[in-house]
Amino acid sequence: MQNLMDLTDHRIIVTGDASGMGAATVRNYVAAGADVISMDVNVEQGQKVAAEATAAGPGRADFLRIDVSDAADVNARFDEAAESLGGLDVLAHPAAIQRSGTASDVTVEDWDLMFAMNVRGTMLTNQAAHRLMAPHGGGSIINFGSISGLRPEAIAPAYSASKGAVHSWTRTAAAAWGEDGVRVNAILPAIATPMYDAALARLDEDGRTANYWMNEATIALGHKYGDPDRDLGPVMVFLASQASRFITGQLLPVDGGQASVR
Repeated sequence: MQNLMDLTDHRIIVTGDASGMGAATVRNYVAAGADVISMDVNVEQGQKVAAEATAAGPGRADFLRIDVSDAADVNARFDEAAESLGGLDVLAHPAAIQRSGTASDVTVEDWDLMFAMNVRGTMLTNQAAHRLMAPHGGGSIINFGSISGLRPEAIAPAYSASKGAVHSWTRTAAAAWGEDGVRVNAILPAIATPMYDAALARLDEDGRTANYWMNEATIALGHKYGDPDRDLGPVMVFLASQASRFITGQLLPVDGGQASVR
């Protein structure tokens, strides 16, 4: 019986590969046999992740620097990647940033930065991927949303708004590009990452306690965030593979029940 989760010969771009969910996605794709071009602004760490994934095999990963908020850079790097890979079958787009604040004091600078990276970056990378996939029968685009885009976020209003926009964009792109065979879905992860740790570090003790009861305490499976490689990676392989060929426009929580079991 054919293994529909096998990614041998799949040509994949992964953004935000330098750490966390992006790095785990690269590792899992290479382990499933894919050829990957990983991208990040952090050249040293991004190259390290790609090299380590390649050493583990059986697929391989190379690295390109990218600024996902810059249209010219996105189009140039995606064209370069597609030429190197011989085409493009999958885009996984974890790249994002987070800033804390409140609805009363969030700054214009933080708002614009998060929308540039999280929302514009999603639009630009998705458009570039669609341009490369559509003439050749389609492919899979996997965006990253968040439970923050589904609920009020007292300490992260701009991040919450940006992720809500990613959710709406994902559904819109899925509807627009279905006839081209391009599937567009979004993961809503509750996964332990350096970005989450950095956000916690910016909170005082009361803030960390409140954050725990809003987040970890609401996770049905063990009351803790998931592991990037064990809990997220296999789902990323599924959405990249032919096993998910009839799934599009979905917001898929990978969160131990956080979004629904409350």
